[in-house]
Amino acid sequence: MSLCYSALIGLLGGIISTAIMTITEIQSWKRWGLHGVFEWHENEVITTRVFSLSDSSKIHFKGIFFFHFLNGALAGIAFPFIASSFTIAIHYVIPFSLLGILYGIILWILTLAPIHKPITGFSPWNHPLGHVPALASLGGHVLYGIVLGIVLSLFIEQHVV
Repeated sequence: MSLCYSALIGLLGGIISTAIMTITEIQSWKRWGLHGVFEWHENEVITTRVFSLSDSSKIHFKGIFFFHFLNGALAGIAFPFIASSFTIAIHYVIPFSLLGILYGIILWILTLAPIHKPITGFSPWNHPLGHVPALASLGGHVLYGIVLGIVLSLFIEQHVV
């Protein structure tokens, strides 16, 4: 599989996975507001800082979704390259969807858990809304990984056949 093809599959998979993850996050946002969706809360803070926005009472959905899809697309691009290092295990032991679940969990551990408090001021472990937003966020990342793994497996099987 060529580098360009891998990157394109990853980009497409990242966008599709992020879209599906975002749909599930809407329920968390409706229930707990912006602070209940860790990724959106972080992206809101980043948006207001990067674009020097002063109206803190307004939620900047364009910025939230821009950064959300940017992060999802970049993580998606990386996935085929990471998965290719497990080629033997994938074909014989680990389906892409399971590798995707692992990838989603690792993304959550490495990119969300350590940065949430420094960016938003809220600890994911001692959050004012309890542990449910952290679990919802982790569940969203698991779903992201499953979908990413499925998309990758569909395109790789078509490319190989």
